[in-house]
Amino acid sequence: MTTRTRDCAFRRTLLGIVALGSAAVASEAQAVPGAPEEWEKCAGVALKGKNDCGSLDGSHACAGMAKKDKDPQEWVYVPEGVCEKIGGRVAKIVPAKDDSEEDAA
Repeated sequence: MTTRTRDCAFRRTLLGIVALGSAAVASEAQAVPGAPEEWEKCAGVALKGKNDCGSLDGSHACAGMAKKDKDPQEWVYVPEGVCEKIGGRVAKIVPAKDDSEEDAA
């Protein structure tokens, strides 16, 4: 096998790995179809370790970090209109602070 053939094979293998990784990330990103337009944040129904993102009180910023079942500060996405039917409350979405506004003040 020549150096050129080996380089070509290596590049094809590398591109295949990158393509598979990209496909895995893309499918993971679609785990909640249509979120958040057709879905809403529902607080107080997430099970331990099953929250969708950071807590409402800011105690953590990651999915899967809920420490107990049905903590009122933890939330999951649910289809619109379902939250209150399953015993939760619709969480208000607070826009993130824009650092440029803070710097201007």
